[in-house]
Amino acid sequence: MGEEVERRDFTREDRTKYRQKIRRSLDVFAAMLRESRFDFERPMTGMEIELNLVDDNADPAMRNAEVLAAISDPDFQTELGQFNVEINVAPRRLAGDGNAELERELRASLNHAEKHARDAGAHMVMIGILPTLRREHLTAASLSTNPRYALLNEQIFAARGEDLDIKIDGVDRLAVTTDSIAPEAACTSTQFHLQVSPDQFAGYWNAAQVVAGVQVALGANSPLLFGRELWRETRIPLFEQATDTRSEEIRAQGVRPRVWFGERWITSVFDLFEENVRYFPALLPICADDDPEQILESGDTPDLSELRLHNGTVYRWNRPIYAVVNGRPHLRVENRVLPAGPTVLDTVANGAFYYGLVRALALADRPVWTQMSFSAAEENFHTAARHGIAASVFWPGLGYVPVSELVLRRLLPLAHQGLEEWGVSREQRERLLGIIEQRCLTGRNGATWQVDTLHKLEGEGHLDRQAALHEMLRRYLPPMHENIPVHEWPV
Repeated sequence: MGEEVERRDFTREDRTKYRQKIRRSLDVFAAMLRESRFDFERPMTGMEIELNLVDDNADPAMRNAEVLAAISDPDFQTELGQFNVEINVAPRRLAGDGNAELERELRASLNHAEKHARDAGAHMVMIGILPTLRREHLTAASLSTNPRYALLNEQIFAARGEDLDIKIDGVDRLAVTTDSIAPEAACTSTQFHLQVSPDQFAGYWNAAQVVAGVQVALGANSPLLFGRELWRETRIPLFEQATDTRSEEIRAQGVRPRVWFGERWITSVFDLFEENVRYFPALLPICADDDPEQILESGDTPDLSELRLHNGTVYRWNRPIYAVVNGRPHLRVENRVLPAGPTVLDTVANGAFYYGLVRALALADRPVWTQMSFSAAEENFHTAARHGIAASVFWPGLGYVPVSELVLRRLLPLAHQGLEEWGVSREQRERLLGIIEQRCLTGRNGATWQVDTLHKLEGEGHLDRQAALHEMLRRYLPPMHENIPVHEWPV
């Protein structure tokens, strides 16, 4: 959800003070990295899943305040749109049968939440983009009441100085103009967190960048927006454009976007935080009263709130996280490339594949990112978002290869190896990675199921596009709640 902030107006003095404070905080962070003050002996994983709310007609339900009040569980929190909520999964270790426990707990939490959501006239949907969204659902009035969102909206448009143009060329073409960041609320994602040591952070982040395209291809679940069939993971170009602070002229000058894949392999986590400070002006220049240098010199752990808040307004697909828990700082890679859904089981399988694969790649004797350009990884990412599981991507030693073939021949064995090194039981490795294998063999993920079902409904000749979208979403809900992996869903 991001750091909580209060709504306010910012002065020139606020921005000057913030720039000075965040640069001092960056120096303190560098000192902490040199002194190895970080907690990493027992690495933990975590997860966040953003969910959509729909009414009985399968239209967006602008009721997150009522739903959250009914659920009354601190693990469920508000998100950008009034038709969004988020569940935060408690950190845990991967070893043993932890994935099975995670699946059971997550399914139980969502069942509990769905029961209470129904009392508030809503239902929960795990899906990348809600296919029944229409333009009138995404206006400033649909933003949640949390002051952070109104403030972000104001600051992004103040930086732009004009409305946002969103243009996506896919199977169909979309071109709309918006005067708010509300279209970002259409993008509901799954975020995987992995705690790592400072020394290993660069390897894990680079590995996560390498596999981002493969993840998107396998997990695509956002093929539809405003009644149009676009990219298989339309969430990627939509999110990149919906929070773009650059006018057309600024983009032409080569200024970097705030939703950013990056531009180079790194050698330290410091590289990413330093890039944030160097390249991106503050959207929320809010300063705490503490002195991080004095706190560090006294032997305590500085919160570095300015550095963390600024980091939360630079939307990297693999984001570095600095956090302090029980007085000890730690670092995490936050993997943000995947959409929500289609099921809890698919989500846990996606996580197992990611955690296993990045470990195997990060600790390899000859890292894969030393054998390919950064631009090739970025090209893979956007190619996978456009074409989904039918994409071909570049891989060192193989050239351009269908992503399903790459996964079956090369990456699944690496993911098995990595999960074994994490201590995951053989039973869980085979069960979860078997779901990834079957997706590759059947060619079916959430995006292909949505599109195939939509075309079938339209082909029957009885439904127009909007009616078919609503019926498709109604058919999506039962197997989602039954936790049947998507490759088994009938069309």
